[in-house]
Amino acid sequence: MRDSDTAVIERLVAAARSGDAEAFGELFDHYHRPVYRFIASRVRRPADAEDLTQLVFVRALEALPRYEERGVPFGGWLFRLARNAVIDHVRTRHEHAGLDEAAGNAGSEPGPEARALAGAEVEAMGAALATLTDEQREVIALRFFGGLSAREVAEVMGKQEGTVRGLQFRALATLRRRLGIEASRPNEPVPDGPVEGRPEA
Repeated sequence: MRDSDTAVIERLVAAARSGDAEAFGELFDHYHRPVYRFIASRVRRPADAEDLTQLVFVRALEALPRYEERGVPFGGWLFRLARNAVIDHVRTRHEHAGLDEAAGNAGSEPGPEARALAGAEVEAMGAALATLTDEQREVIALRFFGGLSAREVAEVMGKQEGTVRGLQFRALATLRRRLGIEASRPNEPVPDGPVEGRPEA
């Protein structure tokens, strides 16, 4: 997000906190689609994704008067609400969507990740995704379905940005290997940052 966009969001958040319904409506318009796409990538039924998306914005509206940035921008805070809503839903319903299935649920306008998924055999993609860790799948969902930057994903997941980049790198490397796709840069180095499984500094 550009600095100018960040400034606009901050102004809208300040106005919405003061009770400006129109400002909150603009925030809803800005974040609704990426939040929905993230949720749809994590639950099985589109109807559940729609309900959970609405729930996230209701909770955001209720909590907004108490919202303080404290190093986490509004978008990161909103995706934390979305992540928590998904976790509660999955625990209650004992279900979890594969990202291959979610590609068809995330909306009629496919993004790059959806086009990539649609270009592979669904069965093969599902098997490949099943080999990822939960954290790797969550990073892929937030980065490519939610459209967050690595820094924003780190804020949502409470991890260091280097850890998130490492999780993403390993997830994509695993998918390429499982699907028999050659990396564009075979000698691409592993990004700097904590190694998965080791304690962060």
